[in-house]
Amino acid sequence: MARIANAVRPRLASAVTAAGPRIARLAKAVRIGPAHLPRLPRSRTVRTWQYTAGAATAGLALAAGVVTAAGPWDARGQRTAERHRAAAQERPGGADHGRSATAAEAPGAAPSAPPVLTGLGGVTGAVGTRKAAPGHQALSDVLQPLLDSGALGDRHAAAVVDVATGERLYESDAGESLTPASTTKIATAVAALSALGPDHRLTTRAALEPDTRELVLVGGGDPTLTARAGTGGEAGLRTLATDTARALHRRGIRTITLSYDAGLFTGPALHPIGVNDNLAPVSALMADEGRTDDSTSGPATRVSDPAAAAAAAFAEFLGDAGITTTSPGPSKAGTRAQTLATVSSPPLSDLVERMLTNSDNDIAEALARHTALASGEPASFAGGARAIGTQLRKLGVPLSGASFHDGSGLDRADRLTAGLLTALLAEAGDPDRPGLRPVLTGLPVAGFTGTLSTRYTDGASGLVRAKTGTLTGVNTLAGTVVDQDGHLLAFAFLASGTDSAPEAQAALDEAATALARCGCG
Repeated sequence: MARIANAVRPRLASAVTAAGPRIARLAKAVRIGPAHLPRLPRSRTVRTWQYTAGAATAGLALAAGVVTAAGPWDARGQRTAERHRAAAQERPGGADHGRSATAAEAPGAAPSAPPVLTGLGGVTGAVGTRKAAPGHQALSDVLQPLLDSGALGDRHAAAVVDVATGERLYESDAGESLTPASTTKIATAVAALSALGPDHRLTTRAALEPDTRELVLVGGGDPTLTARAGTGGEAGLRTLATDTARALHRRGIRTITLSYDAGLFTGPALHPIGVNDNLAPVSALMADEGRTDDSTSGPATRVSDPAAAAAAAFAEFLGDAGITTTSPGPSKAGTRAQTLATVSSPPLSDLVERMLTNSDNDIAEALARHTALASGEPASFAGGARAIGTQLRKLGVPLSGASFHDGSGLDRADRLTAGLLTALLAEAGDPDRPGLRPVLTGLPVAGFTGTLSTRYTDGASGLVRAKTGTLTGVNTLAGTVVDQDGHLLAFAFLASGTDSAPEAQAALDEAATALARCGCG
């Protein structure tokens, strides 16, 4: 306990001074109870340490809300401690329990919340008991007037589920199929993790054809492959070039014919929306999502041929390493090609978190195609859509009315229901499905990360976690929130026919904030 307090206290002290008025707003917002780990009903005794680890998550979220610099944040916008907590959730540990994980490769259990929360005047104990679930009528009284707002257009649907019990607490046209926009990525994330597992990595390789001495850069469908000098943990095209050059030098090769193979994916590369700054042409070989600037998320002008651009950068890096190449062109690596070097993406759990936090369309479409490959479907828009449905059907979630056409939600033909979205979030909280946990840890944090970083500044900052969705005339929000009684709730709000995106987003945020402030038991 002392070590944890000593590690946290200096960073809090140095940054609280600069936090100013935001502390007062956050202190007011955090009067609701600390979050606990998402759980569904199981015929087992609930252990106190699980609630303590959940309280730790709330403490980290609140501390980060006051002093963002003290996070700790990683390069992708997620809290490192939060990811460690998710991995450690099925093991005892934490400061209140006297022992931590012993496996060298596993992260330690999350520290208990008191050292973090004490400095904010918040709750200092772990959550050890739970009250009865919120009442249906009371919750309806809270939400219905907000969801009837004219800002939410002529069609809207909603559902709220208690994650710990699986009970639906509120619904309004929860089975109606509406355009989900980017909340589709929740379905894509669940399907990809189900099909591939959270530890799966995407590998890019350089292969030498033994007969022709042709070097082929083979795309592995990694949308996070980077040509930048600092990889930040991502697979680096420069690293691949350096390792490949070293292997060629050992063979006495200084000049090579260079080709590239992007054949892992099939079908049209261009999304039905056409050329768009929100998504590059989908390719199994691309560097930095085909961006033409230094951005890492959000809209940006993209190259027209990501594979050719990545191969050109690879040729340049090979030249820097002493290998002269021809101008690269498309080809196909043969079965006898010898792999000289490889680089692999971060694990799928990280890719899912980044996709959800930043609403990254390029990652979403790549993961849909990898889900297709794992499901025996063509790695295309259509194949990915079918594979997402196949994987979700195996989970037994309510798919009636659902229709998938892509992995990102940019296709206006996509249809989901509020009932399906809340079911998927509840599945991600199932203790028997720890591989789905990145769906929850990747959700943007209200007021602080990703697509919610500029929202909830006067609302439930740090307490709502949700995936946003925005298309012209469509605004959606789906995620989790802890209410005043400490219940973890999964919610989904979908609205179509909206006239003003800012007004619709404000109405959705108000509804989610009402859930956080509600003591509806």
